[in-house]
Amino acid sequence: MTTALLLTWCVGMLGRGFWTPDEPREADIAWRMSWQPDKAVPLLAGEAFCEKPPLLYWLAAVPIRLLGEKAWAARLPNLLYALLTAAAVGLLARRSLGPAAGVVAAAAVSTFLLSYQVAIWLATDAPLLAFVSIALLGAYRGFYAAQRRERLQGYLLMHAALGLGFLSKSAVAWMVPGLAIVTLVVWERRWRELVRWELYVGLLLQAAMIGSWVWFVYTGPDGGAHLKVFFWNNLVGRFTDVDAPGALHYATGHRNFPGKYLLELPLYLAPWTLLVLAAARQAWRRRGDSFDAYRPVRFALAASLPPLAVLSLAATARNIYASPALPGIALLLAWWAQHRGSPQDAWDARALRATAALLLLGTALCAVAVCAIALDGWSAVAAPADHVAISAAGRALAAPARYVAISAAGLAAAAWLAVRAWSAARSHVRRAQWALFLAYCALLVGPASQAYPKVDAWQNLAWIARAMQRDSAGRPLILFAPDETTRAIVDLYARTQVRVIPGPIDAQAASSLRAALTATPGSLIAAQLPGRTNDVAQKLKMAFGLRGDHPETPPAVDAPPPWAVAAQLRLAKRYAVPNGRRYALFESAESPPVR
Repeated sequence: MTTALLLTWCVGMLGRGFWTPDEPREADIAWRMSWQPDKAVPLLAGEAFCEKPPLLYWLAAVPIRLLGEKAWAARLPNLLYALLTAAAVGLLARRSLGPAAGVVAAAAVSTFLLSYQVAIWLATDAPLLAFVSIALLGAYRGFYAAQRRERLQGYLLMHAALGLGFLSKSAVAWMVPGLAIVTLVVWERRWRELVRWELYVGLLLQAAMIGSWVWFVYTGPDGGAHLKVFFWNNLVGRFTDVDAPGALHYATGHRNFPGKYLLELPLYLAPWTLLVLAAARQAWRRRGDSFDAYRPVRFALAASLPPLAVLSLAATARNIYASPALPGIALLLAWWAQHRGSPQDAWDARALRATAALLLLGTALCAVAVCAIALDGWSAVAAPADHVAISAAGRALAAPARYVAISAAGLAAAAWLAVRAWSAARSHVRRAQWALFLAYCALLVGPASQAYPKVDAWQNLAWIARAMQRDSAGRPLILFAPDETTRAIVDLYARTQVRVIPGPIDAQAASSLRAALTATPGSLIAAQLPGRTNDVAQKLKMAFGLRGDHPETPPAVDAPPPWAVAAQLRLAKRYAVPNGRRYALFESAESPPVR
C-alpha cells in the first residue's frame, strides 16, 4: 500500500507544473517568502497578501531557496503533509479498531478524490488536512483516555496540531476537532469532559504559537490593518457578508447554497462513494451495538457531519473547504471493513461490484482522455509558434511510444484489477477491496503520469511571462486589470517592478490607464484577452470523426478590446497557450512598435 500511495503522490506532486487556479499565486508568494526579510506577512507581487497565515509559504520557501522556483521543489512539503495525514488517520483507526482497520483508513483518506486533490495541490489545504487529522488523533486519545496522563498527552497533541493548523489556514482548523468533541459530549452525555483541566491547558501552547506570529504581524508596517484582513475579512467574511472593500469582499465569490456540500459529497468521496454508503447503512443497522463497540462510529460521525452542516451555512463554498471532514469518513469506512455483514451480504457485495463497475467506466473515460490529450498535443506541435506556446511537454509527443505504452499499461492494469474485484466481491471481500484500491492507483500512476506533462502545455504561463518580459525589455510595463494569477506569473517569471491598474474594467480604470500613459510615455500595457486558444473538446470531436462548430486555432489577428480602442492603443504582441489563457501587449499609437 505504501509504495502505491507514494507513487500516486509523487506523480501528482512532482510530475507537473503550476496549474490554475491558485497554484501560480501560491508559488509566487512562496518564492517571495524565500527571500523577503519580513517573514510574518506573505507578499503577492510585493503587496501584502493576508488571506492565509504563512506556514505553507514558510515551508515551501525552504526547497525553493535551495532548489529554485521549480514546481516540484515548491511541492516537496506536500509529500510530508500527505504522509502525516495518512499516518494520523491510520493510527486513529488502529487505536479504535485494530491494525487492519488502520491500513484501510490510511488508504481511504489518501485516495478520496478530494483528499488526493488537496494532497497534490500547492495550497494551504494540504497542511490544514494533515494537522486536523493529527488533532483528531489527539482528541480521540484524550476523550477516551482511561488515565489522566494519557488524557493530558492526547489533548496536548490536539492543541499542538491545532496551533500548526491555525498557522496554515486560520481558525477554520478548530472547527472539526471542536465540533467533534462537543458532539460527543452531547451524544454520550459526558458533561464532565467539558470541565476537565486537561482539555484546556494546551490552549497555552496554542497561544504561544499563534500569539508569536500575531505579535510580529502587529508590530510590522500596517500591522493592525493586516490583522483585520486576516481575522475579520477573510475569516468572518467567508461565513457572512461584512463591510469591506471590493478586493476584500470574500462573500461575493464562490457563492454557497443550502445543501451544496451534501449534493457534491458523492464526488468528493469518489471512487469510494458507494462503499461509504454501504458503511453508513451498516452503521444504521448496527446502531443497537454495545456502547463501546459503537464508539468508532460515533467519533466518525461527530468528526464529519457537524462540520459539513456548519459549512453549509457559510456564505462561500468551495469543494476543498470540506476536506477536513474526510478523516471521519475514512474512519467510518475502516469500521465497515472490519464490521461489515457476512461475506454473502448482498448490499456490501453490490457496493463492491458497483465500485468495480465505476472503475471500469473510469478506465474507459481515461482511455478517451488519453486519446484526446494526445491528439491535442500533436496539433499543438504543428500550431503557429509565433502566438502559441509550445512547451517541451508538447513536443515530447513527437515520440509517442512511451506515452502510449505507459498509459496503456496503467489502463490495462486498472481494468484487470477491477474485473478481479468484481469476481471476488462475494467470496473474498478483503481481496476485492485491495484490488479496487490498486486499480485506482494504477489509473493515478499510469495514464496520469503521462497526461500531466501534456496538460502542462495548456498551463505554461511561465512561457507567456518570459516572452512578455523579452518583448518589453527596456520599457515600462503596466498591468491592466490583472487577476492574482497574472500578477503572480509576471512577478515570478518576468519582473518584480511593474505598475498595476486594478480592475474591474470601468471608467475609473480607463482614467487611471490614461494617467499612467501620460506619466510614463512609451509604456507597454499587458492584459489578458478573453477566450481560450484551441479547444480540447474540439480535438475529442475530431478523434471520433465529428465536426465542431468552432475553429481549431484563434484567428490570425484579434480586434483590440474596447478599452484599448478608447485609449488609442494598438496591439503589439499576442501570447497564448493551447486550450488556455491568452494575453497581449498593447502600446500607444505614437510609440515605436515592439520588435
